[in-house]
Amino acid sequence: MGYVYLICAIISEVTATSALKASEEFSKPIPSIIVIVGYSASFYLLTLCLRTMSLGVTYAMWSGLGVILVAMVGVVLYGERLDLAAGVGMALIIGGVVILNTMSKAVVH
Repeated sequence: MGYVYLICAIISEVTATSALKASEEFSKPIPSIIVIVGYSASFYLLTLCLRTMSLGVTYAMWSGLGVILVAMVGVVLYGERLDLAAGVGMALIIGGVVILNTMSKAVVH
């Protein structure tokens, strides 16, 4: 269940972060509510992950995958552009998460 909670936590965080830009400094009520609810849900779900997963591994996957997904949302929803360095950096993050999950003894399989 730890990974299910983690995936839900990542989705909640990405949703909240994406709505943060749409909230226009918390001046728009609906996106502002999405931000508050999304971050609250994300942190709660992270606490559930910690029942079975280590703190460092959980946070590494949550933050790393969150960064990549938020960048993709920025491209799709807000027309933001990524350069080669951003792509390489994100590929390294993905590689790190894969290595962490497949080779690290810190991850409970």
